[in-house]
Amino acid sequence: MRSETATTAIALDEVSVERGGRRILRDVSLSVEGGTTAVIGANGSGKSTFARLLNGLVQTSSGRVRVFGLDPAHDTRALRGRVGFVFTDPQAQILMPTPAEDLALSLRGRPRSEIGLRVAAILDAYGLTAQADTPAFELSGGQKQLLALAAVLATEPDLLVADEPTTLLDLRNARRIADVLLAQTVPRVIVTHDLELAARCDRAVLFDDGRVVAVDEPHAVVAAYRRMCA
Repeated sequence: MRSETATTAIALDEVSVERGGRRILRDVSLSVEGGTTAVIGANGSGKSTFARLLNGLVQTSSGRVRVFGLDPAHDTRALRGRVGFVFTDPQAQILMPTPAEDLALSLRGRPRSEIGLRVAAILDAYGLTAQADTPAFELSGGQKQLLALAAVLATEPDLLVADEPTTLLDLRNARRIADVLLAQTVPRVIVTHDLELAARCDRAVLFDDGRVVAVDEPHAVVAAYRRMCA
């Protein structure tokens, strides 16, 4: 197994996904190694379905998916311990009443004294110290997304997948979230409509009608997407 995971974080081979008689992904073959991969395309093109395959939130109808050599359909529990997933809406993953409690939940299983110190350090790193005990529902949109991202990163994942993490944010907060994502050293897959963010990634993948139609350096793929939209 290690020979596959050593260089390839993600490998899809002829993957199709069907739901309700509709084919959402069509014979997708794709390999992702390290760095940051932007996934772009129109609404309904299959981007989010692709992302959700990577930790078992969606199952294939045919074909083969491997993430670090693991099959998300059969190794779901093991894989979710290695894949950090950031949703579009942070409220979907903020589970506890306050930021401090939510971060502590991500660190459960560690010694209590260590959890307190880690929570304080993470809050400070993300500029959330003043909001540590603020009800999470009172946070701004940008603060909520920072908290959701911080809680995922606290688990120290081997792969980070973000599904349109800046869509609900203003420009300043979108750039801040982008900066945090791009600063990570583990492989990252970022599904996004933010072409500025996509251009900052190492490579880009363009989906159209459930198919991968381009994989290249970001500027070439973004240009292809703009031509498609025109």
